[in-house]
Amino acid sequence: MGDEDWIELKFRLADGTDIGPSKYSQLMTVASLKEKIIAQWPKDKENAPKLINEVKLINGGKILENNTTLSEARSLLPIGELPGIVTTMHVVLRPPFFEKKKEKLQNDPPMKSHCVCCIL
Repeated sequence: MGDEDWIELKFRLADGTDIGPSKYSQLMTVASLKEKIIAQWPKDKENAPKLINEVKLINGGKILENNTTLSEARSLLPIGELPGIVTTMHVVLRPPFFEKKKEKLQNDPPMKSHCVCCIL
């Protein structure tokens, strides 16, 4: 593969720290990128993601879908337009309280609905 088949990316976390930069194949999917981000997540950070669904990658104001390859995203977004330039993608974590709320709703007994209609 030539240099044009690789793209150099770094990932900016919410606190301003970076993971990377590293070179990635344009055939790599966003889901694979998320797995690499989770593996490289700084050990001293709290709330490290465990699953790829907890991570959102944002580039050019767009959330990248898991099944999209970098080459597909490149045709839609300005990823690595200039040779030798490192593209920064932003990493956003889904807050853990969403999962807790979902579990709580599943464990709570169903509420009885009461409906009252009044015709005047």
